[in-house]
Amino acid sequence: MAEVQEERKPSEEFTDESEEEDSEEEPKLKYERLSNGVTEILQKDAASCMTVHDKFLALGTHFGKVFLLDIQGNVTQKFEISSVKINQISLDESGEHVGICSEDGKVQVFGLYTREGFHENFDCPIKVVALHPQYTRSNCKQFVTGGNKLLLYERNWLNRWKTSVLHEGEGTITNIQWRANLIAWANNVGVKIYDISTKQRITNVLRDNVSLRPDMYPCSLCWKDSTTLIVGWGTSVKICVVKERNPTEMRDLPSRYVEIVSAFETEFFICGLAPLADQLVTLFFVKENSDHMEEDFCARPRLDIIQPLPESCEEISSDALTVRNFQDNECRDYRLEHSEGESLFYIISPKDIVVAKERDQDDHIDWLLEKRKYEEALMAAEISFKNIKRHDVQEIGMAYINHLVEKGDYNSAARKCQKVLGKNMELWENEVYRFKAIGQLKAISQYLPIGDLRLRPTIYEMILHEFLKTDYEGFATLIREWPGELYNNTAIVQAVTEHLKKDPMNSTLLTTLAELYTYDQRYDKALDIYLRLRHKDVYQLIGKHNLFSSIEDKIVLLMDFDKEKAVDMLLDNEDKISTDRVVEELADRPELLHVYLHKLFKRDHSKCQKYHEKQIGLYAEYDRPNLLPFLRDSTHCPLEKALEICQQRNFVEETVFLLTFITGLLNNIGTHVDPILLILRIKEGMEIPNLRDSLVKILQDYNLQILLREGCKKILVADSLSLLQKMHRTQMRGVRVDEENICESCHTTILPSDMAKSFSVVVFHCRHMFHKECLPSPVPGMQFCNICSAKRQGPGSGMLEMK
Repeated sequence: MAEVQEERKPSEEFTDESEEEDSEEEPKLKYERLSNGVTEILQKDAASCMTVHDKFLALGTHFGKVFLLDIQGNVTQKFEISSVKINQISLDESGEHVGICSEDGKVQVFGLYTREGFHENFDCPIKVVALHPQYTRSNCKQFVTGGNKLLLYERNWLNRWKTSVLHEGEGTITNIQWRANLIAWANNVGVKIYDISTKQRITNVLRDNVSLRPDMYPCSLCWKDSTTLIVGWGTSVKICVVKERNPTEMRDLPSRYVEIVSAFETEFFICGLAPLADQLVTLFFVKENSDHMEEDFCARPRLDIIQPLPESCEEISSDALTVRNFQDNECRDYRLEHSEGESLFYIISPKDIVVAKERDQDDHIDWLLEKRKYEEALMAAEISFKNIKRHDVQEIGMAYINHLVEKGDYNSAARKCQKVLGKNMELWENEVYRFKAIGQLKAISQYLPIGDLRLRPTIYEMILHEFLKTDYEGFATLIREWPGELYNNTAIVQAVTEHLKKDPMNSTLLTTLAELYTYDQRYDKALDIYLRLRHKDVYQLIGKHNLFSSIEDKIVLLMDFDKEKAVDMLLDNEDKISTDRVVEELADRPELLHVYLHKLFKRDHSKCQKYHEKQIGLYAEYDRPNLLPFLRDSTHCPLEKALEICQQRNFVEETVFLLTFITGLLNNIGTHVDPILLILRIKEGMEIPNLRDSLVKILQDYNLQILLREGCKKILVADSLSLLQKMHRTQMRGVRVDEENICESCHTTILPSDMAKSFSVVVFHCRHMFHKECLPSPVPGMQFCNICSAKRQGPGSGMLEMK
């Protein structure tokens, strides 16, 4: 990929296009070149180091200058420190103090907002400086420098600086990282960790590949947290965890020790490390060989995300970055710094600074759209609609619909309209006209809004006319599914009528026309069409719209179409079409009349009593198997008529039943039937077996019944007289009246407090008592208890009047 112009900023400009084009994996990071003031600085100078704070950046250059920048790269402050290379810049956690060292041995520590500071010139280059993370606090005024020695500077209570040598004798110290109470540094031999709180050195991690020059391939150190140190050197990565030692094992050992939890080799040379959750962001220096060149050449640096394992690692993503002048850079020219608060990663090279950041949901959607994965993009936007800033769910949906239309997948495009367009009626109408322009109105018809939100009637009419031209079945489906108020019903009826002139017997169009008439409440026309077509919905139409008055003269037609449904409908609506009316209409069709009366008889034997005589002949003619059950169940069947028909047709089983039934009736009729009436009903000349004996038995039973009635009457009269005498004696007894009794009208004591005064009290036989003045004016000669009369328990007559 050619070097990108300075003003371009999309993330793809820093990555290797040849790899990206063939990869279907979404990148994990996006890239942006740090520009503005940085661009001008690096045109005249070269970056040597940079430190990142959440609030600002501090950039050191090869010409000895330090620039403070905002996160967009604009210069906010400039310090002229030296005339040679700035080796290291260190900031405390507050961002209020800065430590700077340079190649000419200068070390400066000062406050950005105060005048306090430390300035010292050494006689050897100082490669690194690191401030105590809590340098702002008065008891933490400490920093370390690294050159040939590791020196600790502490300010005492007299405001003087005290210097201590923490380590020396193992070559130049090239890196220092200070976290909490732990200081980690690297020299030519390896990496060491010092505990400032206990003033003990607690580990020594040796360098693996001693063949690499430490000044060309410097060590990278990074604290993941207060106890986890990540070490990268050459092609080796080690993750070290500082742990507390068991007190019983201490003896002369430090209180802490280091355990290497992961160690693995990488393919390329490490320039920088940074944590990303439980993964690592790793900046690699890459050297490649070519068939046309004898020596290796410097390739694009790579920024990889890897998942550490105990003895290996898994590559999550890998991006080749095109930074300016990468062909001229060595491993020591690259650095990787990160901002813990925002997961920003800065790739620093002499002539370029690139910012990598985790891709957000907008970036994810960008990638999906670029790969034409519109459905996934739409789903991602819907799930994260509150978090996306650059995208709109509806716009993505429209892009998806456009994509489906371009592909020719019109049905899917129409289906997505329902979800994407939602309640936007303007967009809906635009899409309908677009589908009309491409001849795909049918595709979108089934997804149009037909509920509370509706388009203009002309839209629906346009689609109905389109279907009417090409697809009668589809037209009928829409008429059934769409509410009639969506369109002008009269206009559609007229259009259907015109088409029927060309094809008058088309059942689909006729059925649809009937449905349109039904919606228009022109039920008579709809009924005529349904009857003509013998359509199954005719019964539903009659019942739903109460058209029984319209079918009184069409009962035969309905029965011819479907006898069972017609009879059920007629029987369910006897209050609307009477049985007599149905029988009258079916008089000329006895086979249909039989079906109707048979079902009526099954439902209720009493409803068709007057037609039982007619039914005998109907059963005999059309349904002999049900004749015998009918004769058994009917109580109003004329026996002589039934016997006559059965004998004429030689129905032996039915004749035997009738004769047996008549004989049994005579033998067991009892006295509840007048024997004279029974004898009169016997037809002259009818032969009945044992008739004489049956008649003698009937008369004897009747005579016995008369004797029993007379005996019961005598007993009843005697008992009534006895009870009357008992009641009279009871009512003649006295009734006790005292202070506890109350008037049932005024509810006061029935007797006055002063018995010397005159008073009147009425006591009824029902034991209810009243003051005479509390009773209503009585009818002369009659007086009844109001309470008993109201409860309809029978009036009580006045029993006693006390004065």
